[in-house]
Amino acid sequence: MKILYLHGLDGNLGDEKRVILQKFGTVLSPAIDYRTEYNSIEILVEQFKNDKIDVVVGSSMGGFVGYYVSNAYKRPALLFNPALSSRSVRQKVPTYGHPFLGFKQIVIGSRDEVVNAKDTLDFLSKNQQIHTNYHIHIREELEHRVPVDIFQEEVDLFFKNL
Repeated sequence: MKILYLHGLDGNLGDEKRVILQKFGTVLSPAIDYRTEYNSIEILVEQFKNDKIDVVVGSSMGGFVGYYVSNAYKRPALLFNPALSSRSVRQKVPTYGHPFLGFKQIVIGSRDEVVNAKDTLDFLSKNQQIHTNYHIHIREELEHRVPVDIFQEEVDLFFKNL
């Protein structure tokens, strides 16, 4: 299985989280400069088009990008605090409206002060894809950064539900 992990703004995939994902397959985690790559979604879709990505995992800005990359590839996604409703950097949002039954597990921290939980839920309600099965987990204890134990729980549940 190939897992495409998309980090947040100015972030990367830490070693502990990489080890968790590697239990389920090969992890591809490109370095992305969201500040200068205005069309990072299209760049990633093109960059990995021959890699046969099985799932997309993303956090914050990577969750925003992962939302659309998973649509382009018609693959399931696990998104942590995705910056769907607003971002501090500008990004081009292509349209990937494929009629397929997808699966997106979205983990939202109710204590997140960077990505507003209510705004994320509002975005999802207004942009719901009729062919997508959403599993939305609102974690009361979760702030913006995702601790390793919560990451582990959500990753295990995601792969169990595939």
